[in-house]
Amino acid sequence: MIIDDKKIAVLGGGSWATAIVKMLTENLENVGWYMRSATSISHIKENNHNPNYLQAADINANQLDLTNDINKIVANYEVLIFAIPSAFLTLELEKLSTSLDEKIIFSAIKGIVPETGLIVGEHFHEKYNIPLENIGVITGPCHAEEVAMERLSYLTIACLDSQKAGFVSNCLESWYIKTKTSDDIIGTEYAAMLKNIYAVAAGIAHGLGYGDNYQAVLMSNAIREMKRFIKKVHKMKRNINNSAYLGDLLVTGYSVFSRNRQFGNMVGKGYTVKSAQMEMSMVAEGYYATKSAYKIAQEKKAKTPIIETVFNIIYNHKDPKKEFKKLSDKLD
Repeated sequence: MIIDDKKIAVLGGGSWATAIVKMLTENLENVGWYMRSATSISHIKENNHNPNYLQAADINANQLDLTNDINKIVANYEVLIFAIPSAFLTLELEKLSTSLDEKIIFSAIKGIVPETGLIVGEHFHEKYNIPLENIGVITGPCHAEEVAMERLSYLTIACLDSQKAGFVSNCLESWYIKTKTSDDIIGTEYAAMLKNIYAVAAGIAHGLGYGDNYQAVLMSNAIREMKRFIKKVHKMKRNINNSAYLGDLLVTGYSVFSRNRQFGNMVGKGYTVKSAQMEMSMVAEGYYATKSAYKIAQEKKAKTPIIETVFNIIYNHKDPKKEFKKLSDKLD
């Protein structure tokens, strides 16, 4: 399969979308980019960086086809990389009057669509009839902030069609970005969603005053819990210790750049969920993912004490200190 290199576009205006655009411009002469803000578009065209996210990331505006018209991007580009926060995806897709038929959809969204409770790939498959071989996932371990600084980073590109995975992989790879491909589109996307919940847990623990020893045990239990959860929803042969699963979990659970850890840290220190959300300038995907993951775990009868603890704290408004005391007795 050969895809015209002028036919790849990114949808979203946040930090991860900006990082992906930066990676693509290392290899492509033209990259489509949809974002809602006309003001941000004007700023990027004049100053070659996003005014609101990753301001340190230099992007050559001459390589960009920037627009705030989502239908223009969908009509003109064949490969669409969605990097819109899951909480706003449905709202953005409602603007579409252009068909997604025959489009190749790659999700760089690390969350669950709240309205359907589905991971993004499943959402496009079930709601828009996109064939599974035309759906892919872009996952880490990779923080947008380190891409902006051109620090060595790693991506996993998953798709059932290895040629499509390879194409996107080649478009993203550079001297500071290494990529590998996978056919586990369901497992990698669920892992990308779950690790945000575990990062919220790590943040709460830190906010409560738990130290590095506890965090190590928490992350050790989290990867085993992730393995049980993913096996329940999509059983196939996979190595949960690979970078797309364990690596992404570790960087999100430990990094100072992790917004989910930051959100959890604020809750652990006594912020209400609403006040923590209001103080953060970016969306913490783990908040939305927790409700859906808890529901799936209950339906599939998966043993997930960490997810249950986070759910009880941020949705049932249980006391974090008491909930983590109970969780501590379940960890090993």
